Amino acid sequence: MKKIFIFLSIFITLAASRFLPHPPNFTSLIALSFYVPAILGFKYIPALLISFVITDIFIGFHTTVLFTWGSVLIISILASKYFFNSIFSRLSGALIGACIFFITTNFGVWLTGNIYDYSFNGFIKCYILAIPFFTYSLLSTVLFSIIFECILKFYQASSKIFKVSKS
Repeated sequence: MKKIFIFLSIFITLAASRFLPHPPNFTSLIALSFYVPAILGFKYIPALLISFVITDIFIGFHTTVLFTWGSVLIISILASKYFFNSIFSRLSGALIGACIFFITTNFGVWLTGNIYDYSFNGFIKCYILAIPFFTYSLLSTVLFSIIFECILKFYQASSKIFKVSKS
């Protein structure tokens, strides 16, 4: 029952931030991709990916979907292994996740050849023109990371209170 609740929480959070009107790339995606495995562990990465695929079914698939899903997977694996010890490491890791997402997905945009030509200039142009989207990704990652940190602290505090009151 607990796993179902966690899966539904992940799905609802991701779906709400993707379906409600928002600036481009301003979603909980990167923060969730980081915090779910960092806090809950490696075993919850499939729940995150399944939630992402389900929301993509409704939003629509695109030519770089594998790069997007791949960046989510890379962020999640790194988070589950290296960034869970402190608030500073988690916030730093989430921002590194935003950079990974930016680098990976824009490489996918350039590689498809639909918008930018296969040249060094096309490659550079792809990344330069994506900077406004990266700004939104960074802002949303910071905002959602702070929200997740607050939820984590609240949960930890309420667990301590509950344990004290039980004894």
